[in-house]
Amino acid sequence: MITMDTPMKNNLLHIIFGMATFMIVIQISSSSTIFGGPGDLEEQLMDTMEEGTENHLAYHSRSYGINELGSMEDNAWQMVGKKGNQFVVNDQPFYLNGFNTYWLMVFAADQSTRGKVTDLFKQASSVGLTVCRTWAFNDGQWRALQKSPAVYDEEVFKGLDFVVSEAKKYKIRLILSFINNWDAYGGKAQYVKWGQAAGLNVTSGDDFFSHPTLRSYYKAHVKTVLNRVNTLTNITYKDDPTIFAWELMNEPRCTSDPTGNKLQEWIQEMTAYVKSMDPKHLLEIGLEGFYGPSTPDRVQFNPNTYAQQVGTDFIRNHQALGVDFASVHIYADSWISQSISDAHLQFTKSWMEAHIEDAEKNLGMPVVFAEFGVSSKDPGYNLSFRNTLLNTVYKTLLDSTKKGGSGAGSLLWQLFPEGTENMDDGYAIVLSKYPSTSNIISLHSSRLGIFNSRCSWKCHWGCKKKPTLETFLYHDEL
Repeated sequence: MITMDTPMKNNLLHIIFGMATFMIVIQISSSSTIFGGPGDLEEQLMDTMEEGTENHLAYHSRSYGINELGSMEDNAWQMVGKKGNQFVVNDQPFYLNGFNTYWLMVFAADQSTRGKVTDLFKQASSVGLTVCRTWAFNDGQWRALQKSPAVYDEEVFKGLDFVVSEAKKYKIRLILSFINNWDAYGGKAQYVKWGQAAGLNVTSGDDFFSHPTLRSYYKAHVKTVLNRVNTLTNITYKDDPTIFAWELMNEPRCTSDPTGNKLQEWIQEMTAYVKSMDPKHLLEIGLEGFYGPSTPDRVQFNPNTYAQQVGTDFIRNHQALGVDFASVHIYADSWISQSISDAHLQFTKSWMEAHIEDAEKNLGMPVVFAEFGVSSKDPGYNLSFRNTLLNTVYKTLLDSTKKGGSGAGSLLWQLFPEGTENMDDGYAIVLSKYPSTSNIISLHSSRLGIFNSRCSWKCHWGCKKKPTLETFLYHDEL
C-alpha cells in the first residue's frame, strides 16, 4: 500500500524536478486554453514528459489530492462548485475518486472505536481518495442521532463533528446523506413510526413522501444538520467546505406510485428547502439511476423491468430545480444475477455510458457513480473479478474525463480499516489486505490528479505529439 511517508531528501528532489519541468513548459507553451472543453490529453500535455515526471505527478496527486504543485493550505480549502458538467475548486477541475463508509458517525460517538475513523481517513488519503460519502442520520435506533423528531443525542452529534473535523485533516471531503430509504439506521420507516405514535393516519413507508407532518419532521432534521456548529472547529456545517455535498436520501424509492409524481414532488420541495438555507453547497438526490416513464426510450438500459416501477425517474428527477449533479449506483450482482459473470461488466459499462451521455445531453451536469462494488459472498466471486470491475468503472470514467465529459467521479462501496470486519456486508475493501486492489485505486487517483492539476500550472500546452503520459493514463498494468 502506498503511503505519504517520504524522506525529506526525496521531497526536495521532487520539488526541484517539478519546478524545472514547470520552467521548461512555460517556455514552450502556446496561447491555447485547456479548461472546460473537449480534447484528448495529448493536446494538453508535453511530449517531453519522462518517467520521472510521471512519478512526480503521481506522487503529488497521491499526497495532496487537489493541488499538485504544493500542499493544500487551509486558506485554499474552499467550497467545491460546479461549472457546467464539471466540478471545480478555485476554478480548477475537480475529478474525484472516493468511497463510502456509512457508519463513521456511530463509531466516532464511542471513544473506544473513534480511532477507526482516523485510521480510515489516513488509509484513504494514502491512495489519493478525496471524497467520502457517509450518513448524517441514525433515526430512533441504537446509538441514534435523532432519538425522536427534533430530539438529538449530543454525544452522537459530537461524533459527526469529529468525522467532519477529521476528514479535513486528511483533505477528504464529505457527502452527507440526510435519511435512508431503507430500514437500516431508521430510515423513512422510522419517520412513519413516529407519525403513528403521534396519532397520524400513516401506514406505509411511502407515506413519508406525502404526509405533511412527516415532511416537516424531515425538514426539521435538515435544518438542524445545516445549522449545526461543529464543537471541534466552530464552523457551521452549511459554511464548511469540508462538506462536498448534501444528499436528500440514500436510494429513494416510492413503489406505491410508479408514475413517479409523488417522489418528484417531494424532491422539488426538499431541494428548494435545502437551497433556501444553504445555497453554497452542492446538492444531489441519492438516486440509483433507474430510468422511468418520462424516458421510455432509455428504459432498455435498466437492469430489469422492475427498475422502472419503483417510482424513480433518472432524467425527470434530476431536472428538479436546485439539483446540482446526478447520482447513479451500480450493483449488477443485485440487479441482474448474483452469480459472477462477464455480463456484470458489460452491464456496468453500458449503464455508465448511458448516464454519462444523459448527464451531458439532457441534464448539463456532472454525474457521480456514488456506489459501486461486488460482494465477496456472490457465487463465483474472486479478487481478480473485483479488480476487473474497478478497472472497468475507472476506465469508463477516464474515457469521459479526457474529453471534458460529465463523468465526474466514483465512490466505491465500501472502504473499511482493519478491525472492522464485523461490519462487512461482503463489499468491504481493507486496503492493507488487498495490495492489488489498493494499487488500482491509487493509480486511478494519480491519473485524475493529472487532470486536476492542469489549470493549477497556470500555463498552456501546445504540443501535437502524444506524450509518454498517455501510456500512464490508459495502461492497466502497474
